[in-house]
Amino acid sequence: MESTRRGVLAGLLAAGLVPGAAGGAVAGGAVGPRPPASLLGHEIRRLPTSRKVLALTFNAAWDDSGVDTVLAELRRRRLKATFFPTGRFARDRPRAVRAMGAEHGLGNHSYSHPYFDGLSTGQREREVRRADTAIRAAAGTEPLPFFRFPYSSTTAESVADVNRLGYAAIEFTTDTNGYLGPGGGMTVERVVERAVDAFAPGAIIQMHVGSTGDGVVLDAQALPRVLDAVRARGYGVVDLRAFLVPDEQRGAGRLG
Repeated sequence: MESTRRGVLAGLLAAGLVPGAAGGAVAGGAVGPRPPASLLGHEIRRLPTSRKVLALTFNAAWDDSGVDTVLAELRRRRLKATFFPTGRFARDRPRAVRAMGAEHGLGNHSYSHPYFDGLSTGQREREVRRADTAIRAAAGTEPLPFFRFPYSSTTAESVADVNRLGYAAIEFTTDTNGYLGPGGGMTVERVVERAVDAFAPGAIIQMHVGSTGDGVVLDAQALPRVLDAVRARGYGVVDLRAFLVPDEQRGAGRLG
């Protein structure tokens, strides 16, 4: 029975017709642009483009020490990023989430940051929906239909579950590991190196706006050097929102 369900879902995903997402419905019940079929049915670790562009993404699950620094640097360079707050972060730090959403897209990083591979379908749905509600309340803006798994603990079944709720599973090409901080053996230089080594058309760079508790946000400190390297190597920064398409254009979400 389970194999049949997966087979049906796979067929719907291939056609760009995801149960629960038809007509633009997502976890929060909103209507708007949807992920194209090319972003469904599997986890996304590189965007479907051959252009020399990459996406900057920031997770927000702990403290918000680096938020102002990150936002100021992106604003100074007139660049867009996507922020993935957890619902609990949005509940506890609404000012930070509101500031992110005022200038950038907001994804969904679950409510309480659990390992999704150990949850049931119902538990996964509750995590996604609770996060959606909290992010909407904090930001006062429409979240994007992009979900990032805590700990990147993806499975075929969990990806299908979030797709069914209307979300593309946006993971990453590399995590800079800046969140580990100096106590975890990281430095600004190592953060920059990890980011630059991953540069490729469609690369997705994952950084964090907080730290593991020592108050040192290496990703915020490293961001200017990472962005200098982006420009020096002839890359551009693409907004993930460019990969969303209206329902009538479903399946046309490539940037070439």
